[in-house]
Amino acid sequence: MSSDLRRRAILTKLKDVGEVIIGDLVQEFGTSSMTIRRDLEFLEMEGLARRVRGGAISSLGRSFEPPIALRAGTANKVKESIGRAAADLIHENETVIIDVGTTTLELAKALTRNLKFTAITSSLQIAAELSTKPEIRTIVTGGVLRTGEMSMIGSTAENTLSSFNCDTVFLGVGGISADNGLTEFNLEDAQVKLAAIKASRRCVVLADTSKLGQVAFAVVASADQIDVLITDAEPNNTVVRELEKLGVDVIHVEQNKKTEER
Repeated sequence: MSSDLRRRAILTKLKDVGEVIIGDLVQEFGTSSMTIRRDLEFLEMEGLARRVRGGAISSLGRSFEPPIALRAGTANKVKESIGRAAADLIHENETVIIDVGTTTLELAKALTRNLKFTAITSSLQIAAELSTKPEIRTIVTGGVLRTGEMSMIGSTAENTLSSFNCDTVFLGVGGISADNGLTEFNLEDAQVKLAAIKASRRCVVLADTSKLGQVAFAVVASADQIDVLITDAEPNNTVVRELEKLGVDVIHVEQNKKTEER
């Protein structure tokens, strides 16, 4: 395993349980304690962890979102499957909003068909991907550049979305649950997502298992605003069953047991 993948895995553990032990990481990754210490030192320098005797504790709160560079390489196969399933929901001559995110980027990559429609996005990465598909009319919102995400936020982005009547918004989220609805790590990002939901007849959420049951800092919308959830979670997943009771249609994609850690 490369140092990049190992550090992503350690970051995930810190986010999930709040602390890691060097001895446990040595056993799990089959590497030396010196290597793990270097990993923890790197994460501390990035402000993602604080080293303590024998391990490290998390520096992450509900307003922390892992950098897109870290998220982009995780759970790739699952995100690709979710993206392909979402792409199948787009029809000729529709107008859709494609939200910022690594999973929604996989949706953009999956659009290989000769399908003509209009896509609106606040993500510069997604806009760049769509630019390789000339049959798609791409509209990019204005706004303030959120450099870590390469996306647009602020009132200009919100007002741009509010000026359209769209068929579907394909949304990525920081967390999703029946009780807390859709949540995000960044308040301004959450406000742009809400504007996208309000501008669309249908809300399709793209979320792998790691997002289910999670609650991030900023509320986007209540769970009853979701029309469709595309996920790799099993049908008997507690959050999935609770959302189905609220009337959410759930599309399950096949899990890849060898998927990289999130």
